[in-house]
Amino acid sequence: MRRVELIILGSGSNGNAAIVRSKGVTLLLDAGLSAKKILARLTAANIAPSEIDAVLLTHEHGDHAGGLPVLLRHLRCPVYGTRLTAEELRGQDARYTSCDWRLFATGGAFSIASLEITAFSVPHDAADPVGFTIRSETASLGVITDLGHANHSVVHHVSGVNCLFIEANHDEQMLQADSKRPFSIKQRILSPHGHLSNRAAGELVRRSLTAALTHVVLGHLSRDCNTPELAISTVAAALENPAISILCAEQETVLPPIPVGAKN
Repeated sequence: MRRVELIILGSGSNGNAAIVRSKGVTLLLDAGLSAKKILARLTAANIAPSEIDAVLLTHEHGDHAGGLPVLLRHLRCPVYGTRLTAEELRGQDARYTSCDWRLFATGGAFSIASLEITAFSVPHDAADPVGFTIRSETASLGVITDLGHANHSVVHHVSGVNCLFIEANHDEQMLQADSKRPFSIKQRILSPHGHLSNRAAGELVRRSLTAALTHVVLGHLSRDCNTPELAISTVAAALENPAISILCAEQETVLPPIPVGAKN
């Protein structure tokens, strides 16, 4: 395989994990599902655990890193994260101290085999949360799965990518009407370091839009305060470009591989 592929193993408020593959390299992006679920979904995607070359972590929250300690019993690969993310995880659970950590600096770039990765800061209530751009010779992917708002830096980093995997956590009206969440939780979600609404996700994509963009994948949808139909229609209305494919990741289902960039 020479093209880049994005495979969402699962994405939502209860856990997030995805695969990026290209030219003999396979990366696991976050490990927030249980190890059992990740292994089962790797099997469903026809990927052996031995094929995973590295784990990339966006931040330390359980829905992005909680499955890692058990999963690493089955993987033999390094874990890439920022120093503060690694420190937070080590403080939470001693099992994280046995990880083969490869630390990177926010704002820096590094390579894993044929892929060049840039990590950039995103506004979220974690120690040092990051988004990624992942590039091959022919394709580019932007990953911004948890953020409260889109600042100029975020827009700059994801402008020009071929595929954007972006959080669309909630519909604002559904969140405000939700009787199960206390006011304090709603305020956290809506804060500048919380989570993107459908409307905010659409605005971010519109601001970063270039002719290179062919696919938008919406992730981290709230089970109670959003629907795939609402998320897709809101983002589509912001883009007004039917040529761009807009998909929703699902919590319990592996999405078919999404091609990133031109096939070659």
